[in-house]
Amino acid sequence: MAQRLPLLLSGLFVLAAAGVPRCATAAEPPSLRLAIVNHRFQPDTLTIPANVKVKLVVENRDATPEEFESNDFDREKVILPNSSAVIFVGPLRPGQYRFFGEFNPATAQGVLRVE
Repeated sequence: MAQRLPLLLSGLFVLAAAGVPRCATAAEPPSLRLAIVNHRFQPDTLTIPANVKVKLVVENRDATPEEFESNDFDREKVILPNSSAVIFVGPLRPGQYRFFGEFNPATAQGVLRVE
């Protein structure tokens, strides 16, 4: 019986844990979508709330990779052709923050407006 007690207790623990409701997770940050089409960001201006972390989903619809980059809010991420990537931004103070495509800087330009 003494050898079976640890096994019995571990089984009770598993059953008890299964009945305990899980803790609520923190709310997901607001999400915005941005597309890269013909080496341009669409839309080229996004508005987000100040002092809030935001989930930015960037979809590259081009046949070539692009590097999303911002020196203003210190982010860079290579996005492969015909795929998407998630970039978390903020929280940021009110203002305008530029972003660009490093592989096509002449055309891939955008602004993040924080209000």
